[in-house]
Amino acid sequence: MSTRPEILFPLFSELETLPGVGPKTVKSFEALHVTRPRDLVFTLPHTGIDRRKRATVQGADLPGVVTVEVTVGQHRAPSGRGRPYRIEVEDAQGAFQLVFFHARDDYLRRILPTGARRVVSGKVELFDGVAQMVHPDHVLEPGDAGEIPDFEPVYPLTAGITQRVMAKAVAGVLSRVPELAEWIDPAQKARAGWPDFHAAVEAAHHPVDMAGISATAPARERLAYDEFMAHQLTLALARSSLRRSKGRVSRGDGHLRAKVLEALPYRPTSAQTRAVEDIAADMGAQTRMSRLLQGDVGSGKTLVALLALLVAVEAGGQGVMMAPTEILARQHLAALRPLAQSAGVVLELLTGRDKGSARVAKLAALARGDVHILVGTHAVFQKDVKFADLRLAIVDEQHRFGVTQRMELGRKGAGADVLVMTATPIPRSLALAQYGDMDVSILDEKPPGRLPIKTVLVNMDRMDEVVERLRQAIRDGRQAYWICPLVDESEAVDLSSAEERFKRLRAALGEAHVGLVHGQMPHDEKDTAMARFEAGETAVLVATTVIEVGVDVPNASIMVIERAEHFGLAQLHQLRGRVGRGTAASTCLLMYQGPLSEGGTKRLETMRETEDGFRIAEVDLQMRGAGDVIGTAQSGVPRFRVGDMESQASLMAVAQSDARRLLAEDPGLEGPRGQAARVLLWLMEQDQAIRLISVG
Repeated sequence: MSTRPEILFPLFSELETLPGVGPKTVKSFEALHVTRPRDLVFTLPHTGIDRRKRATVQGADLPGVVTVEVTVGQHRAPSGRGRPYRIEVEDAQGAFQLVFFHARDDYLRRILPTGARRVVSGKVELFDGVAQMVHPDHVLEPGDAGEIPDFEPVYPLTAGITQRVMAKAVAGVLSRVPELAEWIDPAQKARAGWPDFHAAVEAAHHPVDMAGISATAPARERLAYDEFMAHQLTLALARSSLRRSKGRVSRGDGHLRAKVLEALPYRPTSAQTRAVEDIAADMGAQTRMSRLLQGDVGSGKTLVALLALLVAVEAGGQGVMMAPTEILARQHLAALRPLAQSAGVVLELLTGRDKGSARVAKLAALARGDVHILVGTHAVFQKDVKFADLRLAIVDEQHRFGVTQRMELGRKGAGADVLVMTATPIPRSLALAQYGDMDVSILDEKPPGRLPIKTVLVNMDRMDEVVERLRQAIRDGRQAYWICPLVDESEAVDLSSAEERFKRLRAALGEAHVGLVHGQMPHDEKDTAMARFEAGETAVLVATTVIEVGVDVPNASIMVIERAEHFGLAQLHQLRGRVGRGTAASTCLLMYQGPLSEGGTKRLETMRETEDGFRIAEVDLQMRGAGDVIGTAQSGVPRFRVGDMESQASLMAVAQSDARRLLAEDPGLEGPRGQAARVLLWLMEQDQAIRLISVG
C-alpha cells in the first residue's frame, strides 16, 4: 500500500472544503499548523466553559460565566462618545445589567426588546457592587436555548480565527471522520479502557465537563497513544530495516584493548565495562548495531568509544568517530592518540581544513587500510572519503543529528555498526521519542577521583570581588574559564561583550594571563588560544560558548559564567562540566543580574542544588517542553498535537513495546492489525515509515 488509502481522502482534501473556511481563513489557520482537515481532528479544545442554566446571577461564583433567563427592562443609550450602552434585565431573584460598547441602538432594540424573555450567557463581573454582563456570548429566545451546550469547548485560536469559525470547521471535519479498523493491541485497549478511534475523536471534541479536557480522559489518552504509536512504529520500522540489512560480524580477541587498559592510570568504572561488553556483543552479532551511549559530563564516554573502535580494528577493520565541531574533533584526537599509540594503532584526523596533497595522501592511506581509526567532523561524509573496511561508525553529540544522518553514516560502510554518543543526559520520555530505534547504554558513574564541583550564585554587582578571587587563584597556579553572555542573537554584540570583558580582565590581571576565544575568530587563532590555555601559558580563558562541549583542561578549576540567567539549563550543566576534571577542588560561579525571573531563579537554584545531569534534564524538560529541549526541527522528534511527552512518558514506553511486538509478529504489516497500522501511519503522515514498508 504505497498510496494513501481512499478511506482517508476526505481528511486530506483542501481546508476550503470545510464550512465557513475561505482563502483568508486558510491563511489564518496556518499559524495553528493546520493545513488540512486531518490537522483539525487532532486540534483539541484546551479548556471549556460551563454554560448550564441557572435561575439567577445571585450566588454565582463571580467573575464567571453565567447562563440565565431574564426579562428585558429599559435601554439606556450612551450619554457620550465611548460610553457604554446599558440594558437593565431581571432574573428570578434580582436585577443586573447587560453592557455593550460601540453597539448600534436599532440592533440592540431588535434582539432585546423591552418586556421580552431572553436567555443570555456570558461573563458576569461586579462593578461597584452592580453585576454586569459585558457583550453576552449568546442571546436567544427561550425556545432556542437548547442551542447553548451545557459545557462549551474552547479551542486554541489565532488572529483571524474566532471560536465560532473554529467550532463550525471542526463540526465539518467530524462529519468526515471514518470508522477505522483497530490498530491498538486489544489487551492494551481493554486494560486502559479506551474507546474506538471514531468514538475517541467525538468524545475529545465534545467534553461534558473539565475532566473530559484533561490528558487522562480516556478519549484523549487514546488519541495521544495513537500519535505515539505511529511515531514508535516508524522508529521500529527503521530499526528492523537496519536489522534486516546484514551486519558484519566483528569479533575482536581483546589484545589491543588489553594494551590500552594496561596503559591507563586507573581502572574503568563498572558502567564503562558494561557498556563496552554490550557494544562488543552487538558488533559480534549478525545484525547491525544501533546503540546510543548516554553519559553525563565527565562519565568517561571517550574511553568507551576508543575500546569500541579497537574491537573493529582487532577484527581486521577500521573505525570512524565523528564530532560536531573541529575543536571537539581535535580534542578527541589529543585524548585518543596516546592511548592508540600504546596499542600500536594508527589514528588520523580529517576536517574541512585538510586540503590539497595532504588530504589526498590521507584519503589514500585510509582507502588502503593503513589508517585504522579516523577522527573527524562531518567532512567524513564527503563522497571521496572511502574506507578499506569500515566496521564501526561513532557519532558524537547526537542531538545535532537526526535519524536521516544516522542512516547516511551507516551507508558509508556496507553493514557498518553505528554507535551514537551524547553527553546531554536525556529524560526517558525524550530518549524514547528520539532514539526509539536504538538500544541504550547509560554511563551513570563518574571515574574515580572526580571531586564534586562547588556552585555559587553571585550578583553581578560583586564583579570586583570575583576578579580579586581570580587574581588570588592565578597566584596559586590555578586556571579559569570566563564565559561571556549571549547578549542577543547577533554575533556582533556577543563579540563586543567578550572583547570588552577580555580587555577589562587583562587590565586587572595582567596582559600575559588572559586569552580569548570566540566563534568569529579564524581557526588557527582559536587553536592557538586554546593551545596556550591547555599548556598553562594563559591562566584565564575568556570565551563565548564555543567551549561548552568536550573541552578538557584538567588544571582549570574555576568556571565563571557571566549573566548566567541568559543560559539554558543544559548549557549551564555542560559548561560547568568543563571544570572538576583534575585533582583540585573546583568552583563554578554563576553571575546573575537581579531581579531574576521565576524561570531564571529556578534554573540557577537547580544548578546550585545538583550535579546530576539526568535530574537537571528532567527540570529542563518540565520548564521548557520537549520541542525546545532538543530543538525539534532538526532532532527528528515530531511535534505531537495531543500527546505530551513530559507528562505521558509511560504511554510512550507502552507504545514502543507495542510497536516492536507488532512488527515482530507481523514484519510486513500484512495481517488485519498490520493493515490497520498502515492506515494509522498514513493518518499520522509518517511517510518515512511508509517508504520503509513499501521497500521492505
